[in-house]
Amino acid sequence: MSTTFEQIRKVELGTGGPLVGVQGFGAMGISVAYGQTDDAAARDTLEATVEAGVTLIDTADMYGVGANEEFLAPFVAAHRDEITLATKFGIEYRADDPNYRAIRNDPGYLKKAVEASLRRLDVEVIDLYYMHRRDPAVPLAESVGAMAELVREGKVKHLGLSEVTGDELREAHAVHPIAALQTEWSVFSRDVENSAVGAAAALGVAFVPYSPLGRGFLTGTFADASTDLSSSDFRQMLPRFTGDNARANTALLAPLHKIAADHGATTAQIALAWVHQRALTHGLTVVPIPGTRKRGRLLENAAATRILLTSEELALLEPLAAQVAGERYADMSLTSAAREARSPA
Repeated sequence: MSTTFEQIRKVELGTGGPLVGVQGFGAMGISVAYGQTDDAAARDTLEATVEAGVTLIDTADMYGVGANEEFLAPFVAAHRDEITLATKFGIEYRADDPNYRAIRNDPGYLKKAVEASLRRLDVEVIDLYYMHRRDPAVPLAESVGAMAELVREGKVKHLGLSEVTGDELREAHAVHPIAALQTEWSVFSRDVENSAVGAAAALGVAFVPYSPLGRGFLTGTFADASTDLSSSDFRQMLPRFTGDNARANTALLAPLHKIAADHGATTAQIALAWVHQRALTHGLTVVPIPGTRKRGRLLENAAATRILLTSEELALLEPLAAQVAGERYADMSLTSAAREARSPA
């Protein structure tokens, strides 16, 4: 496609953070989780991010047990001055044991993790470094304090957190400024609005919604994971994607289809437009990171940043999250929503 695609506007990622495109790119799916990948198509899609002004590139050390970071390295080297590179630590997997998983926030593990990510990405500094998941057994001040030391050492520029509550964000921000909070947020998933969004707005922390398309469900392209997804696609294990839940959730897409038709857009674009308008609703910077392995989808997603939904259209979408069947994970124990539910009122 032409490189004359109009670039998306830029926003500041947190108070004093880097300028990034108002929509980022979640790189996980280009190498893991969603079935087989065409490497050439995936690399072409990465090139399209730069053309479109999608400059926040998001990965994690757990994606493919480091393989995703390694896959990104040549692209990062070619565009180092044009992109903001984000990666994460905190979920430990082992290539020699597919059944092993541990949440690690301890400083000793952090120091090993950042060195491994720097090596795989072939960079001297990570622009935005997230704690991927919270281990309540490790004091937050201890973990964030160790992350702050990486900033002082010049290995990391900015800090981020993923799946933390509003109270946890405030606690962490008191130790060291947090540039971005990354948690699932979409027209189907709104638990972050309970406390995290308000805390981020008050602190000047940017919100980076992952899975803003509901892991593809909001594209309206399939109804039942058992028949529409490959056996290697991890969505087969997600409650919202199978059986009666999938059929019930598919019926909820009717308002998205209607609004999309009125705008001459796709349901995916309307779902992304809704997420972008959370910035106006809640008074904070919002930079969603949809992922795709196709150049055309990348440009389609970027075009959603120019769609403005009316108050009537927003009202049609307002009740959907409360009606969704099934949790966003089969095991919700590692999410901020689960910890919030366990906290005393």
